[in-house]
Amino acid sequence: MAAVQIPQAGELGLPTTGTYALDTTHTDVSFTARHLMVTKVRGRFAVSGGEVTIAENPLESSVVATIDVASVNSGETGRDEHLRSADFFDAEHYPTITFRSTKVEAASDGEYKLTGDLTIKDVTRPVTLDLEYLGTVASPWGDQRAGFSASTEISRKDWGLEWNLALEAGGVVVGDKIKLNIDAETILQK
Repeated sequence: MAAVQIPQAGELGLPTTGTYALDTTHTDVSFTARHLMVTKVRGRFAVSGGEVTIAENPLESSVVATIDVASVNSGETGRDEHLRSADFFDAEHYPTITFRSTKVEAASDGEYKLTGDLTIKDVTRPVTLDLEYLGTVASPWGDQRAGFSASTEISRKDWGLEWNLALEAGGVVVGDKIKLNIDAETILQK
């Protein structure tokens, strides 16, 4: 198998080097979890801040992001209140979730593996995201924007999110595996 060629930042449509702030109004963090073993429930969080730093060598780039736990929205008020409670995220004591990258690896043309530390409820564990660079554009507001999409699957128990109920017919109310999807729009800082 041939080695993946890594262009320098600014080449072949990769973002220009620099620091990009997350556009929190156009960045989405969503999750999918199994419910009652027969369906999937989806929800999202608001991103409260973060930045992407693009290095001359894209494999030396970095990401940091902060998520507002109280913003969790699964489309059902009672469930969202339960998710904010001590049974799950304990938003009163742990108001944010953070991600800080530690490594970027090339996977294929325009796709990367982004490894970093995910902290939920003061528990930090490594995760690896499948990252895709979506492109760069000069916006109508006079700035340069770059887009990224990332996904991974985690075990919620790794972060102490263990609440559950057993079902009489077998199985549990909430599945352990959680799929995470991130769509990020970033703005180059001057």
